[in-house]
Amino acid sequence: MGKWSRRAFISAGVLAGGVVVFGVAIRPGNRADKVAGLIAGEDDTVFNVWVKIAPDNRITAIVPHAEMGQGVHTTLAMMLADEMDADWDLVDFMEAPAHKEYANYALAKGYAVGDVDFPSWLIDTVDGFFLTATKAMNLQITGGSTSVPTTGQAGMRVAGAATKAVLLQAAADSWKVPLTELSAQKSMIVHSGSSKSATYAELAGAAAELSQPVKPVLKTPDQYTIMGTDVQRFDVPPKVDGSARFGIDAVLPGMKYATVKASPVFGNAVKSFDESSIQDMPGVRKVVNLGDAVAVVADGYWQAKKALDQLAIEFERNGNETVEQSDIFNQFAADMDRAVSDGEEITDFEKGDAGAAMSSADSVVEAEYRVPYLSHAPMEPMNCTAWLHDDVCELWTGTQNPLGFAAEVASALDMDTANVQLHNEYLGGGFGRRAFPDYTIQAARIAAEVPYPVKLIWSREEDMRHDHYRQASISRFKAALDSSGKPIAWINQYVEKYDPAEAPHIPYGIDNQFIHYAESKTHVPWGFWRSVDHSLHAFFTESFIDEVAIQAGDDPYKYRRNLLEQAPRFRDVLDLAAEKSDWGAPLPENWGRGIAIHRSFGTIVAQVVEVEIVDGTVFPRRAICAVDAGFAMHPDGMKAQMESGIIYGLTAALFSDISIRHGAVAQSNFHDYQMLRMNQSPEIETYIINSGEKVGGAGEPGTPAIAPALVNAIFNATGKRIRELPVRLHDLTNEDLKSKDVA
Repeated sequence: MGKWSRRAFISAGVLAGGVVVFGVAIRPGNRADKVAGLIAGEDDTVFNVWVKIAPDNRITAIVPHAEMGQGVHTTLAMMLADEMDADWDLVDFMEAPAHKEYANYALAKGYAVGDVDFPSWLIDTVDGFFLTATKAMNLQITGGSTSVPTTGQAGMRVAGAATKAVLLQAAADSWKVPLTELSAQKSMIVHSGSSKSATYAELAGAAAELSQPVKPVLKTPDQYTIMGTDVQRFDVPPKVDGSARFGIDAVLPGMKYATVKASPVFGNAVKSFDESSIQDMPGVRKVVNLGDAVAVVADGYWQAKKALDQLAIEFERNGNETVEQSDIFNQFAADMDRAVSDGEEITDFEKGDAGAAMSSADSVVEAEYRVPYLSHAPMEPMNCTAWLHDDVCELWTGTQNPLGFAAEVASALDMDTANVQLHNEYLGGGFGRRAFPDYTIQAARIAAEVPYPVKLIWSREEDMRHDHYRQASISRFKAALDSSGKPIAWINQYVEKYDPAEAPHIPYGIDNQFIHYAESKTHVPWGFWRSVDHSLHAFFTESFIDEVAIQAGDDPYKYRRNLLEQAPRFRDVLDLAAEKSDWGAPLPENWGRGIAIHRSFGTIVAQVVEVEIVDGTVFPRRAICAVDAGFAMHPDGMKAQMESGIIYGLTAALFSDISIRHGAVAQSNFHDYQMLRMNQSPEIETYIINSGEKVGGAGEPGTPAIAPALVNAIFNATGKRIRELPVRLHDLTNEDLKSKDVA
């Protein structure tokens, strides 16, 4: 852990408005004077400051990440407070403003270079480069399960340790005692040789004048007092009592409401509309042509929606109106075939000589898998309140990239980014959808046409039909087995590669591998979806390895385990999941048990699912999750994220299917894009391994393994191998399914 201190130089702040500010300086020099006023409400300039100390001895962690249910405000504050030896009862948080100085340089650096140990003299240059780059990209993103491993480790912990160091030094200087005789305890400095003690607030002014240590000493896990404990999350009480503010809760004096309708076929422009058809409807204020959509502004949302439903709109045609879902899968298959026949495979990963091993195999297993497009379907639909006044555009919304959204709106309105003020609220679900600024830009453009604030709310139908979708895909496999059933070659071809790059890679000890893909673009807009490419590749690879195990005549858990001899961390997680699930124990009739393991965002997750099949319907009854994220900073939060990821993944695997008909999305609401209900949810058990390895993420890793574990359990119960999601498309009513493998 100590090397995290070599990631940044530390600088202290100045006393401003009774608040002392400490932060991480990513270039030489004291930067806190630029941010103290903003944090204390006196200045609009911010520079990567993570903590402030108020006169009442309360500590506030400045968190540059959005809260969408993952608990990031709490966890990052814990990391800072622990390194400060703060009294948790005196710790608050503040979400950082949408300002260039809060660009996520720590996130970008951690993602790009990981644990590279730069020499001290180079650190400020490297950090300066990443700050400059993230400023240029307006990057203030929350996503990729990166907040704790990057901002938490390289920002909050380092700032906390440096702040404690200068507080200790200030006390030593004031009391004329050796530094070694002092200790920090619950937001106080205590002298062991006398009765002297002082609060952090009492020492803050003097501490702010001191030079910061270049490499503050960070705690080791055995020294943690807050990290690794289950403190109450900051966001839970306001969500329980109803005081939490989400984007959709914004209310301004004189505010009107708007809703929009875009072309059902992606990308078509507005051709014409007859405004006279709604001019006499009550409450209607204005119709705005956005070019690719039409908005109606009214006194209330329902009035705007009723008018928009009645408004006759004609859209241009772009040639995609005849595209069906079957056409898209046929295109994928053709492009995959062409890539192989023309020798145009794009190599993803290659090891050994898979082709030669395949030709000498004792047997070969082949399979093809398919997944559909998926919508994010957050419970809070897209919304943004916009108000243009005094050459400023103010926005109230929930976004995963506040700075980026502000810049996009500024560009759309031809304004300076500094004149766009975005107030970020709680997100009622993000999952990657709220990283795209389309709804915010629409709200700002509508507000530019009227003299009052406007709250834009997308209907559920618009939200589902104009999402940025997880891609549909096909994945083809071949595995060569020797005479003992051990795989000696693994060949995998799939369609389209997004992120992360390692998603299709496998942890198993197979000497010859060739993983490649073909490009096959469609008109359907792509977007980040919870765990991104891991969400589909885990289903592909972990379903297929199950097939290989069955073909080899082996137990799926034991087969995997034998292939993980060189991956002990994976093996430990797999073993724990199997142990806690009572793997191998008999199950009731019509029940099945399946297992899967996958690593994503630095975290290894193994899951076992038990299902019951009743009259052809699948009921997940139990889900066992073993997770190794290196160290669980907030164990209860880790468990909550695993549960959330499992529910999200089960919903997609069982029910979700965005299909294209006549070029447009066929689904429109939760009646035809079903969610997993409480009475359908399994009992979920989560077991955490603190391996001490590099800290990984938690928000997404719970999702990838659940779909393959589910379909593997269905096979175990019925003998039917499901290779295309969602499960609801398959007939499981045949009573003699289990007596024969109909895979």
